[in-house]
Amino acid sequence: MSALSPQALTLIMLGSLLVLVFSGFPIGYIIGGIALLVGILVWGVDVGQLFYIRMYGYATGYIILALPLFVFMGVMLEHSGITEKMYDTLYLWLGSFRGGLAVVTVLLGTILAACVGVIAASVTMLSLVALPSMLKHGYSKSLATGATVAGGCLGIVIPPSIMLVVYGPMAGVSVGKLFAGAVVPGLIMSSLYITYISIRSHFQPALAPVVPAGELKVSWAKKAKMLVTSTLPVLVLLVSVLGVIFLGIAPPTEAAGVGAFMSIVLVIAYRRFSFKVLGKVGLTTLRVCGYCCLIMAMAGAFTSVFLGVGGKDIVVNFLLSVPGGRWGSFTAIMLILLVLGMFINWLGIVFLMVPIISPLAAQLGFDPLWFGIMVCVNLHMAFMTPPVAGAIFICKGICTPEMGVSMADIIRGVWPFVLLVVTALALCIAFPDLITWLPSKMIG
Repeated sequence: MSALSPQALTLIMLGSLLVLVFSGFPIGYIIGGIALLVGILVWGVDVGQLFYIRMYGYATGYIILALPLFVFMGVMLEHSGITEKMYDTLYLWLGSFRGGLAVVTVLLGTILAACVGVIAASVTMLSLVALPSMLKHGYSKSLATGATVAGGCLGIVIPPSIMLVVYGPMAGVSVGKLFAGAVVPGLIMSSLYITYISIRSHFQPALAPVVPAGELKVSWAKKAKMLVTSTLPVLVLLVSVLGVIFLGIAPPTEAAGVGAFMSIVLVIAYRRFSFKVLGKVGLTTLRVCGYCCLIMAMAGAFTSVFLGVGGKDIVVNFLLSVPGGRWGSFTAIMLILLVLGMFINWLGIVFLMVPIISPLAAQLGFDPLWFGIMVCVNLHMAFMTPPVAGAIFICKGICTPEMGVSMADIIRGVWPFVLLVVTALALCIAFPDLITWLPSKMIG
């Protein structure tokens, strides 16, 4: 047993984590390595049993089955061609408005969020389909890339979100309730994005030129037909997944299975299915879930060691001592999550922080469901806040040299949307029913 005090061990674990994050080494190995070394220092080689228990627990967790199924659904839809069809339809309907293409991008991101739930897939699809069109029509690079990144990131909040699937079991909150609670905040963020784009395009018309009328000469009958044929499959998928959850017909895991099956049906209907596509989707799903499971196991072990050495009590005492009562503590938690999101993958943050802050939230008198959605909306910013901002890097990686888009362009375009996420958080604080109302209407 180590002679070091709990304060010293807590400082070692947190300090090492913050320092090693900048090494560029995979976060899963960093977290696991720190947990292993400190565990051996405190308890000896017996700490290896902890890693085994964590890995086995996550591998056999029933609700975690929803993770690969939702990932499979999202990646399969990426190959369906549904994104291109929906963009073409929305382009014809909204392209004549100033800033319309950026609005279309956010709307498409909102729809994809409800179908895909995988940020990498959503940002990739928008970067390939919507971004080139905006740049071609003379849109500001910052506004175009900002709308692309922000619209693609909506999937981490709007169900079926992988973050909600992971957060629920960690905090002991129903995933189905989380899905319902995230709907309104997700739509609020989408609405704020659209409002910002519309207002800024009105006052700075050079940023978002109107699409020439000649490109939009299509009959109303044809536009209506395109709208029906492109949105009907999406509605079917939403009813198949979210509908059965909200109506109490099936829990998220079974609904995820239905969604995975329906995604295959849609790909077949769009004549994009092949065994080569199925193999690529399966391989991508395996890679994503393998990465997630590694971080889950390592972060779980880190948290167990951290709790074992008394780190939780130190962090909780610190948060409870923040001036301002429970709202001062809540503000401190939100700021800590925001800073961590700039450097650490959201998955690591959830597994490191939720076991500590979710009991504290109950102690402070906050509704666990409301608090969970607030945490997930906060972590939504992690994808858009440098230096470790996955969505920004995905967008930059897809931009071709001919586009002339720099990293600075993307960061300048994203910051206004980050402030809009903060606005959404403020609205949910002022009106908590925005989160809790829909879950209270669920059947079952």
